[in-house]
Amino acid sequence: MISGRYEYPALERVIYGQPFAEALAGEVDRLGAKAVFLLAGGSLSRGTDWVGQIQHALGSRLAGIGPRIGAHTPRVDVVAAANQARALNADLVVTLGGGSITDGAKMVCLCLANGVTEVGQLDAFRAIIHPDGRVERPETAAPAVRSIFIPITLSAGEFNYNAGCTDTMRGVKESFSHRDLIAQTIILDPVVTTFTPDWLFLSTGIRAVDHAAEGLCSIRPQPLVDGAALHALRLLSSGLTRVKQDPADLAARLDCQLGAWLSVSGVPAGVPMGASHGIGHVLGGTAGVPHGYTSCIMLPHVMRFNEPINATRQEWVADALGQPGTKAADALGGLIAGLGLPTRLRDVEVQRNMLDRLAEGSMHDRWVHTNPRPIEGPATVRMLLEAAW
Repeated sequence: MISGRYEYPALERVIYGQPFAEALAGEVDRLGAKAVFLLAGGSLSRGTDWVGQIQHALGSRLAGIGPRIGAHTPRVDVVAAANQARALNADLVVTLGGGSITDGAKMVCLCLANGVTEVGQLDAFRAIIHPDGRVERPETAAPAVRSIFIPITLSAGEFNYNAGCTDTMRGVKESFSHRDLIAQTIILDPVVTTFTPDWLFLSTGIRAVDHAAEGLCSIRPQPLVDGAALHALRLLSSGLTRVKQDPADLAARLDCQLGAWLSVSGVPAGVPMGASHGIGHVLGGTAGVPHGYTSCIMLPHVMRFNEPINATRQEWVADALGQPGTKAADALGGLIAGLGLPTRLRDVEVQRNMLDRLAEGSMHDRWVHTNPRPIEGPATVRMLLEAAW
């Protein structure tokens, strides 16, 4: 007999298939916000009128637009944004952008709640993951200023309350967390994904596939998450393929957004991911590999490594991808290759002489220690990296 507990996140609403500016204005009204602080992607701000649409929809309620948040959410960027938000007396943070900006907004809310005004102060709030997998999370005050996210990619970080933030001095991506860092509202409008570069949209879609596959094959699965993950894989495998064939297909893009939402339902509920996620965090923070590409490269190899432990659940993955009777690793590899995405570390300029450092660093990520097939040390991670190189 199985037993467990599912904890619902502090997310109030997901609005999908509606024009983003109209939906945002309605939510700002509902929440009674008077001083909205906006974080938006730079190229999106220059190349579209979407920030202008938000300005028009919010009027005087838009207090200011934050500075650039770089890839992998550097500490210096989020502290600068938090200081600006504090000076504006912001009472709501809104994002229009990808995963780095989403994490940036979470970090702004954390900084505001905990009096962080300088980069070094973040040391007091980062998680410490020991080589044996033990996690220490310091006390963190609950954010009083919350957020609304309008994502333009499929990485789905907006649906969990953890934030990744990179200490660029040490080249390490760190984890910060509080259950109220999750947004109050998430708005999914496929139109805002049409400006996203194809490689980024499709590769973050594979990141969402990674959430679903590792959630389904987790060491502590949950029935609600199982159902969501299976449907996520169906939506994503079909939707990504259709977007690749016709980038203007808004229905396919919305399917991908809905799949990304369902794919990550296990993370805020405490369903642990595996080594594809864990190694991917280090590839991002240390080697600068984009989030989506880390999943494209590592997920098939990790699934193949884990198959002796969870073969039945891997059969479910392959079936949901529309390839019953195929090994899950092969079905995933075929989907990734069919989308024209990279499949080797050398394709994304990871040098072989970095592999030992990446293997050592991976042992400090909590999800390497919750991989279904135990990873006993850096040598095992090095073997997986070598297979992917």
